[in-house]
Amino acid sequence: MDEVKYVSGETRLYAIVGHPIQQVRSPEMVTAELVKRGHNAVLIPIDVLPADFERTLAGLMRVQNLDGLIFTIPFKRSALSLAHELGAQARQVGAINAMTQDRRGKWVGDIFDGIGCVEAFRRHNLEFKGRRVMLIGAGGAGRAIGVAIAHQGPSSIRIYDIDEQRAVDLARTIASVDPKISAVVGTPDVGNVDFLLNASPVGMLSDPRAPIEARQIPSEVVVFDAIVKPEITKLLAIAQQSGCRTILGREMMRGQIAKIVDYFERGGKTSFI
Repeated sequence: MDEVKYVSGETRLYAIVGHPIQQVRSPEMVTAELVKRGHNAVLIPIDVLPADFERTLAGLMRVQNLDGLIFTIPFKRSALSLAHELGAQARQVGAINAMTQDRRGKWVGDIFDGIGCVEAFRRHNLEFKGRRVMLIGAGGAGRAIGVAIAHQGPSSIRIYDIDEQRAVDLARTIASVDPKISAVVGTPDVGNVDFLLNASPVGMLSDPRAPIEARQIPSEVVVFDAIVKPEITKLLAIAQQSGCRTILGREMMRGQIAKIVDYFERGGKTSFI
């Protein structure tokens, strides 16, 4: 009988839940990190319709060999209600993207997107302190990124979201983190900024659009896109053609994976940088 070595009856399960789910890179990347650390474990993708989220998760969380969950679009806010306790940054952001059980058997959750984004910039020797930031998207990922950047001391953050109230709410949260930051809501602007970040789903998978109307971006602007598939989005293609430095979504993913696996290993104790 043929056998494989990477899964067995003793394999511990983790799941990433979202809709759609085809774009995620977490299954291969998180599984590789778990295996590298000596765990017999695998992260599997689960596609759940929003209308089925609560019912599906109620059953999934009862699976005895399930040790953790990761949440992606559109469930980072919805997942808040599943956790018995939230980490400090999750409370500030109002969303989670990772959840596990602590030693008491309680489900605890926190958010790691923002830390991953900051780490991706650091690996390019880029700091947010004193910089002017344009952030597109104020949903789960956008809020996490905005809050994490606010802790780095930028001079200004301009926020755009198709839902203006979400952008307004994020600007208020940023101001509460650091009142010295000029946090304003406005349409996407590629002038008078140092960093342009897309945390919206525009450009994901086969979506040919860019989240900005500009065909050219000033070459001194650093451009980041949180989307992982496609790797080079329309926005990044415009940026590269304009001579800009670019940071890919997979780099943010790598920046947060180690922290998420730490979180799983430590039973929900957060270790932010």
